[in-house]
This record gives sequence, structure tokens and C-alpha cells, in this order.
Amino acid sequence: LSLSLPPLSWVSLQSSGWERMFGTYFRVGFYGCRFGDLDEQEFVYKEPSITKLAEISHRLEEFYSERFGDDTVEIVKDSNPVDKTKLDPNKAYLQITYVEPFFDTYELKERITYFDKNYNLRAFMYCTPFTLDGRAHGELHEQYKRKSILTTSHAFPYIKTRINVVHKEEIILIPIEVAIEDMQKKTQELAFATHQDPADAKMLQMVLQGSVGTTVNQGPLEVAQVFLADIPDDPKLFRHHNKLRLCFKDFTKRCEDALRKNKVLIGPDQKEYHREMERNYHRLKEALHPLINRKIPQLYKPLVPHIAHRNSFGRSSLRKVEG
Repeated sequence: LSLSLPPLSWVSLQSSGWERMFGTYFRVGFYGCRFGDLDEQEFVYKEPSITKLAEISHRLEEFYSERFGDDTVEIVKDSNPVDKTKLDPNKAYLQITYVEPFFDTYELKERITYFDKNYNLRAFMYCTPFTLDGRAHGELHEQYKRKSILTTSHAFPYIKTRINVVHKEEIILIPIEVAIEDMQKKTQELAFATHQDPADAKMLQMVLQGSVGTTVNQGPLEVAQVFLADIPDDPKLFRHHNKLRLCFKDFTKRCEDALRKNKVLIGPDQKEYHREMERNYHRLKEALHPLINRKIPQLYKPLVPHIAHRNSFGRSSLRKVEG
């Protein structure tokens, strides 16, 4: 009987929609001659899924302090590239960063289920915001983002919980690309909250408030005013400008869908709150209208047949690869 039927516990877990907790991943960089062969090496660590950055940092700092002595180990607090010339040669440095599994667009078409997205993982990504003058954060038009994509020598899950990084690629997003990603993320959050089953009114209202709230700092309206108020002088930015414009069209449609859904979910005590969000939405839509309906004529010229040559240097974002 035990060979022909699955255990009752497994049946109940499947039927209740339970999802296995696979893990959380961190990149750990080692810097300093005290580490010997590990110096300047990077690893991806797999930890239990509820592990926080502070926990793994404390554990590794304690472990290597016991090995090298107190006041010898230091944690690098940011995820910026480490400048070895500024490090104390008598100390051992650890740089620990939370990373997420990374999938190319074509992979996401095949990795559909929760299991698919947590199995056979070799690529991981973390993002570092920066400005050209050295600050991490600045105004919208100053905000760049560095995406670091790491590839490990083996795939997780693996017999070891630490795998070395064998390849690293960096992509620099310019400010308008950062804005495009941010608006795409807001739109996805709205869509998820709107279509969540069962519906979660609190989550929907929280996402809506972050999208149409009048007090949102560096919110959607400010993004549009910074990047869409004028047509860029540089033709290389035309397509980014147009993409952001279309992102805003999608965003306003999702806001409308979310408000419609929220109207169904609220009780009598929240009607005034809902009316206020609707008023905010209509003010936002009115302010966005002239910005998102201005097309760049050059992008809508009749296409002349030509032989296309793939040229990665045509992108305005910068890419650096390390093997």
C-alpha cells in the first residue's frame, strides 16, 4: 500500500497549495591576504529561507574572528566594488549581499511554477544604486543602477551550501532606464494586487496609495515630469523615452483596474477613503495626459528596408563582463 499511494501528509500539502521553502541566497566576497587563496574570491551561499542579512553577517564575522582574532574581521557595509588599495592589509574583509535568482526573458517562459524558479539555479543578481558623484542616492535625473549578475560553477540545490562564482557581468542602467524599471515594477505590483485570489483589500489599498497618493515622494508624476516633459536631444534616448511613455499608459490602466476592484471590496466605512483615491487618480491622470501623449515623430517614420546587424553597443546602458 505504501508503494502505490503517496503519504497522506503529502496529499494534504499538495491540496492546500503549500509551497516548499527552498532557500535564500547571499553573495559573500573575501578580501585581504589573511584569507589566503580566498582573497578576492566570491561565493554564493544558500541559507534557510527565513535568514536575514544581519544573521549571516554576524555568523560569518564570528566564525572568522575566532580564526583570525578579535578586531581583525570587518564587514563591508555596501555592495559597491571594493577598492583594495583602501583596505588595511592586516585585516580580513567580508562583503555580504542579498542576491536573487536571475532568469533571462526566454527562461521565464519555461520556468513557470514555484519549483521551476527554485531549481537548477546558477545565475544570481543584485542591484547597487549610485550617482556619478559617489552618493548612493540622488535626484531622479542623477540616479543610476548597477546590476551585477553572478554565475556559479554548479547549480543549486547542490551537495554544498556554498558555491564559487566563476563569471560576473555588470550592466549599468542610466537614469531613464532606472525609471522604466521602477514604473514596470509598480505596474506589476498593481496587477498582482488586483488579481490576487483570494482578494486582499489591505494589500490592494496599500499599493494603490503608493501609486496615486498625493504625498508620494519621487512618485509617478515626478518621474513623468523629469523624463517626459521634453523630448531628449540625444536620439539614442528616443526609444527609452517612448518606452517610459508606454509604461505610464499601462500604469494608468492598471490604476483604473485596481480602483474598480477596490470599490467592490470596501465596506461602507471606507467609501470616503475610496472617493479620495479616485479623486487623486483623476488628478494624476489629468497631469500625466500631456506628458504621455507626446510622441517622438522620428520613431514613427515609415520603415526603410535594410539589413539589420546586431550591435550590442547600440544600447545606452553599459555592460562589463568578467570571466
